[in-house]
Amino acid sequence: MIFDPTALSNVALMLTAWGGAFLAALWLSLVLWTYRDIRGRARDPLARVLAVVVVAVLFLPGIVIYLILRPPRTLEEEYQQTLEEEALLQAIEEVTLCPGCNRRIKENWTVCPSCHTKLKKSCHHCGKLMELGWNLCPYCATPTPGMRREGLTLDEALRPLSIDLEDQPEAEPEIASVQEPEE
Repeated sequence: MIFDPTALSNVALMLTAWGGAFLAALWLSLVLWTYRDIRGRARDPLARVLAVVVVAVLFLPGIVIYLILRPPRTLEEEYQQTLEEEALLQAIEEVTLCPGCNRRIKENWTVCPSCHTKLKKSCHHCGKLMELGWNLCPYCATPTPGMRREGLTLDEALRPLSIDLEDQPEAEPEIASVQEPEE
């Protein structure tokens, strides 16, 4: 076999040219990919420019740095997530269901028209609707009847009760009859 140094030199030159062209195409494609990717992930023009410059200057280490630091979601994904969250919040806030039958009710209803469950009560003083668990009207600050009043002495607390009892006629005590079981 005859060894030709010029042929070997030509093959090495062609491989080097092909390798250089491949690296140049890889570098350019990574710079373009980075530009397109960061455009979909960030609105800040400075962040876009810095991402492209890091990849253009540092090449392969630059692309690794970019992949580590880039935003995890695209702007479209963030927008879709925001829309989903808003839709869920609206669904939670808008739907009021009856605790008795789970049908939709309106905020100003006092009774469910389907199952007749009491939903709200009226204030005895101002007449505005209150939640069932409220002990005090938020509109006029009147305590609901039958609720405990703080800061009263025993005499003050029993005084209205004794007046109510005096106004009522006395009822005769009932005698319970006991029947013996039959044998």
